[in-house]
Amino acid sequence: QVQLVESGGGLVQAGGSLRLSCAASESFAGFNIMGWHRQAPGKERELVATANSVGDTTYADSVRGRFTISRDNAKNTVHLQMNSLKPEDTAVYYCRHSDYRGRSWGQGTQVTVSS
Repeated sequence: QVQLVESGGGLVQAGGSLRLSCAASESFAGFNIMGWHRQAPGKERELVATANSVGDTTYADSVRGRFTISRDNAKNTVHLQMNSLKPEDTAVYYCRHSDYRGRSWGQGTQVTVSS
């Protein structure tokens, strides 16, 4: 299992920006997918964005155009740049790594957007 540590969460006003980072405990090797998910109180965890090792990215409709996922394979990190934040973006954000061995999750970082 890959160990993942998220950082960069916090409190921001609506319209503001935050940048989340996720550091992995080992080098990315082979085909793999890094992603961000989020879970708001009382709701199920949902996919926010993914970036695979061949350069493809995907976004949830609710964040497309506002959020950008990026990878730094040399530093074993993945970032989520979040702009034009809305109160409905408030959630715990989790980093995820998937490869042939399975799926690993970070501990989560809280993002709170005030109106």
